[in-house]
Amino acid sequence: MAGGGLHFAVGEMGKKVAVVVGGSVAGLACAHAAAGAGWDVVVLEKAAAPAAGGGTGAGLGLDARSMETLASWIPGWGLDTATLPLAVDLNRATDSETKAARTLVRDDGFGFRAAHWGDLHRRLHEALPPAVAVLWGHQFLSFEAHGGGVVATARVVRTGETVDVTGDLLVAADGAASSIRRRLLPDLKLRYAGYCAWRGVFDFAGKESSDTMTGIRRAYPELGNCLYFDLAHKTHTVLYELPRSRLNWLWYTNGPEPELTGSSVTIEATDVMVARMREEAERVWCPELARLVRDTAAPFVNVIYDADPLPRLSWASGRVALAGDAAHPTTPHGLRSTNMSVADARELGRCLARWGAEEPAAPARALAEYEVARLPVVAAQVMHARRLGRVKQGLPVDGEAEGFDVRKATEEDAVHLLRQRSMPFFGDAPAAADDGCV
Repeated sequence: MAGGGLHFAVGEMGKKVAVVVGGSVAGLACAHAAAGAGWDVVVLEKAAAPAAGGGTGAGLGLDARSMETLASWIPGWGLDTATLPLAVDLNRATDSETKAARTLVRDDGFGFRAAHWGDLHRRLHEALPPAVAVLWGHQFLSFEAHGGGVVATARVVRTGETVDVTGDLLVAADGAASSIRRRLLPDLKLRYAGYCAWRGVFDFAGKESSDTMTGIRRAYPELGNCLYFDLAHKTHTVLYELPRSRLNWLWYTNGPEPELTGSSVTIEATDVMVARMREEAERVWCPELARLVRDTAAPFVNVIYDADPLPRLSWASGRVALAGDAAHPTTPHGLRSTNMSVADARELGRCLARWGAEEPAAPARALAEYEVARLPVVAAQVMHARRLGRVKQGLPVDGEAEGFDVRKATEEDAVHLLRQRSMPFFGDAPAAADDGCV
């Protein structure tokens, strides 16, 4: 036992155990998938408890396959009010002088759904099957792999004591700054994208008739069904409606890499930062959007990172797998982060189920198939999202001297460069069986 700590045992006699590091959406998705494949699961999460309610985090977009997968884990998902349609992908150019907007490209067959991160996380947690044990308040420290399995060591945040958890495989779902990935790939570094994102969620419950809401619905008449991208010179915004009377917005701004403390990529903005941002919004964007930004409480900053595609997703003789942002840190421009995480979990569960929970070589064989199926997909999607972000921010791509200039953009340019459906594997990603793995 590491550090002379306690030992945590789980699982019925003979059942294999997956230890999942990280209790965010990716980790809980992997827990659902592994449990569905007949495994017992232990989730290690440093947060003391699940986030209360649905007010934490921000918005996300889910593709049709993710909705289908989530519905298999969460009773009633997609049939209730937890999501709203994003049927339309609309890119517009804004003239910062006149504040006039013109359509660049419109896709009426986008077919995503909008959800709130907190709502999805809560529902995933509430729907966990009995085979899953979540150890809240357990900070992952290290792991050791051996021929028969893995031992993960965690620190109990409340008491400081250490706990060993033994399993047959380890799933690293510990986010873009993954400590497990750093151990496996010490030379792989996160890459600053060249810009940050201001983010906010505007709660308009009881304010539908306010000047802010009447103005924003006039300027963005398809909210509730449309994903809006407004592009100005070397900057762009995203706007869409979330369930329960909320609007989610992001504004990407180019600049030098900020100094961060710890592993978080989120910055709590000072009053001075917020005031400057709101003043700049008045200069760049239409009055209706600038007013929404001004009236949003507690906007915050995400520093945007990604990483070059990983060479592998399976390690330690098939005992350790990377999933979610730990496997593919990505910029958010293709709405891929959550969708890739759900797809990772779905494929992991499929591979574990195919090899059976009693087969001694099941972990190694399952993770080998998982890697074959997912590695080329996530690599292509990460690189496309990187390129899409640079295009929308007017930054050079592919060795060009100058970036995309939205002021001169034609519809033909926009169709080729800006549509979400240009994402590789937009409709679906191949499963392991499709790649000839048996």
